[in-house]
Amino acid sequence: MEPHILVVANRTAATPHLAEAVRRRAERGPCRFTLLVPRDVHGLHLLVDPEDCGWEEAARQIERAQPRLEAAAGAPVETMIGCHEPLAAVQDALNLHGFEEVIVSTLSPHVSRWLRLDLPRKVAALGVPVTTVTARPRDEAAEVVA
Repeated sequence: MEPHILVVANRTAATPHLAEAVRRRAERGPCRFTLLVPRDVHGLHLLVDPEDCGWEEAARQIERAQPRLEAAAGAPVETMIGCHEPLAAVQDALNLHGFEEVIVSTLSPHVSRWLRLDLPRKVAALGVPVTTVTARPRDEAAEVVA
């Protein structure tokens, strides 16, 4: 059975850098990909329940990213919207679907909340190999315009 790879991204989901990482992994051998977009509730008013927020933006990220990632993978890419806490979202996905590898795509180190939270190391501690893909500043600028 071919490995099932979880791709975790939010604002970097549609970047060329992530698509390139997916392409390189697909070239190593048959595999399947699922894109997990944790809902982003940061910057929302504190009185808003995080469980009720972030769905529409996550769906927009998936809509932008899925065609690019499918082209890179050379196959369909499944998608999931996850919990607003990225580590909990990854844990849920691993528990439900048993992924063999994880690709974590983050913003650049000077702005990445996920890197400040040490998300790649914490995901690796769950017992799966992790590849970290860091967006280039020009990718981030393109996402702001999009």
